[in-house]
Amino acid sequence: MFCYQCQEAAGGKGCTVNGICGKNSSTADLQDVLVFVTKGLAFWTHKGREFSCQVKEADVFILEALFTTITNVNFDPRRLSEQIKAGLKLRAKIEDNFRKAYQEKKGTAFTETVPEAAQWSATTQADFAAKAISIGILATENEDLRSIKELLIYGLKGMAAYAHHALVLGYQDDQVSPFISKALSAMINEKLGLEDFLALVLEAGEKSVMVMAILDKANTESYGVPQITEVSGSLEDAPGILVSGHDLLDLAQLLEQTQNTGIKIYTHGEMLPANGYPKLRKYPHLAGNYGTSWYNQQTEFESFQGPILFTTNCIQKPLASYADRVYTTGLVAWEGIKHIEDAQKGHPKDFSRIITKAKECGNLTVKPGKAKTIGFHHQTVLSLAGTIIEKIKAGAIKRFVVMAGCDGRHKEREYFTEVAKKLPKDSIILTAGCAKFRYNELDLGDIGGIPRLIDAGQCNDSYSLAVIALKLKEAFGMESLNDLPLSFDIGWYEQKAVCVLLALLHLGVKGIRLGPSLPAFLSPNVAKVLIDQFELKATSTAEADVELIMAGK
Repeated sequence: MFCYQCQEAAGGKGCTVNGICGKNSSTADLQDVLVFVTKGLAFWTHKGREFSCQVKEADVFILEALFTTITNVNFDPRRLSEQIKAGLKLRAKIEDNFRKAYQEKKGTAFTETVPEAAQWSATTQADFAAKAISIGILATENEDLRSIKELLIYGLKGMAAYAHHALVLGYQDDQVSPFISKALSAMINEKLGLEDFLALVLEAGEKSVMVMAILDKANTESYGVPQITEVSGSLEDAPGILVSGHDLLDLAQLLEQTQNTGIKIYTHGEMLPANGYPKLRKYPHLAGNYGTSWYNQQTEFESFQGPILFTTNCIQKPLASYADRVYTTGLVAWEGIKHIEDAQKGHPKDFSRIITKAKECGNLTVKPGKAKTIGFHHQTVLSLAGTIIEKIKAGAIKRFVVMAGCDGRHKEREYFTEVAKKLPKDSIILTAGCAKFRYNELDLGDIGGIPRLIDAGQCNDSYSLAVIALKLKEAFGMESLNDLPLSFDIGWYEQKAVCVLLALLHLGVKGIRLGPSLPAFLSPNVAKVLIDQFELKATSTAEADVELIMAGK
């Protein structure tokens, strides 16, 4: 195996024996084959779309396949194998439909050369494992071409995750899936070079903004605009279920099914922002948030006592001490862990098994915890725009610092806590994603009633931070976001953060600090392109970076 798609890649270079995330080489190989098959499906999907073929089924599969291979989603070889088989079957169907449409419209058979990914086929897990040897990341020998293609596909994976979140709520942007299939198809076109893929990477930034906008619309129209909310961090003396991940629909359906059962529902990790949505808050048994970031789950889940539901990515290997209380759903899977299947059309998912388990586990031990203030959606923050602008003009607010993105295990991530502590009291931190768990329990105070920590929500809600910045630019009559008293100090871990980064680059943001290290998949030459064009830079020390940030550098 070889994998360097996340920030914790072994040695800062790549995982070659087992993934730091917990996946073994067999799982990694199956994920590589699934991506390979998905590229082949995208080839026929892209061509089929040009001939008005029906490709919706393929669009959905592509989103799910890419989302499945994001770090910390699917660790189950059986489910991955079944997904590969389904992809091959669907690819044959889309190819056949295209060939028929081509024959009908052109009056002749389609005879162009077809890439290997669009025609290779196999049936067993052994076949898949054998194929993985020749189609992994290192199969692209040119380091720079490999680097730019990996940057693109990691952006596509993040984009697919956000698009899938929106899709399950019934929302989609008509430009996103066509672009994803076009970009994946390009990745198996041997005639394309570095400049072609750089153009696709920049286009991926544009589409990343679109996909986050449609997800924002999906979430707010489904569950209301998040409101500023103080969320309890304590556990109550009652049965409880802990919900991790990002999927608001799963949480909503679980809340509906646990009404009047005496069971309390708690959020964990990236599900914390759900507590700010009015249509979720209406359930009185949504009791608050327990725990912190995803990498602490083995300790926090062991002490929780009730069952735990994983709705999307960020699953770590469940310890034996609580594995019997873990349930996965959607695309999340871990070998040997109970899985709640997708709903039948027109019906909600059936969460009865986990509800029964919660009752069997009994009451939780009461644990006090610190409350957290959330719910700073862009519509909510912009309602305070007049006050914020006055304080900027008066000099009370000197700088905004976007410290969004991901959290992780590395000690170097204490850098973000130190930055938050050292930033002057006339600065405001804008955050989204699990990066906030590095500093959201600090007492940072406020500036004339404006909190110094403004939490916009999940990683996809980085869109809210972009909207806030764009509105401030407009209010001050500035030509560029870079003219604002605004700095970006971003923590990254996995592929959704790459999607957010590309979105920010598309919006013209320059001078982004990225840490705790630059991605291992960036070759020196590709990194130089980003540094030269967008002034991308690595984080340094907290002391040095705070000084530069406050100086606008």
